[in-house]
Amino acid sequence: MAQPPQDKQAPDDAPPPRRNWAASVARDAGATGATAFVRAGFSDPALVLHWVEIAGAEVARIARPVRFSAKDGILTLLAEPAAALFLGHESRALAGRINAYLGRPAVTRLKFVQARLTMPPPPPAPPRSAKSVDSADPANTYRGPDGVKAALQSLARWRAGNRSGDG
Repeated sequence: MAQPPQDKQAPDDAPPPRRNWAASVARDAGATGATAFVRAGFSDPALVLHWVEIAGAEVARIARPVRFSAKDGILTLLAEPAAALFLGHESRALAGRINAYLGRPAVTRLKFVQARLTMPPPPPAPPRSAKSVDSADPANTYRGPDGVKAALQSLARWRAGNRSGDG
């Protein structure tokens, strides 16, 4: 069977053009992100990006939007298993807040999918500094402005604290 000419193929099926040089991530990230949002049904990513302001901190902690069907007006939320029942009772008020944010009656029904939400891990604790500087440390013998000496001693305490924690 004959192949269609190259210029008649669908542009979505074509791979991205090769540039033979490195490009910044920002150049491709916007288009890739927009494609992911559209694939999930969000023509405007504001609903996902501003979910905490729209739903409130408590609801955002236990549920987040994953898919939106504009033709049916169904917003699918991924919710903690125990919270899905509670959110089901609050769905009319939540849909009202979402529609008020969007400025139009876009959401007619909320659908809940129960699953554990993964929370981002807490940031690592900052390294601890030692209580005192070793007497042989060169920071103690520094002769100069007091601010610089204090900074050097602080650095020496930090180094000593990290060195003792590695052992």
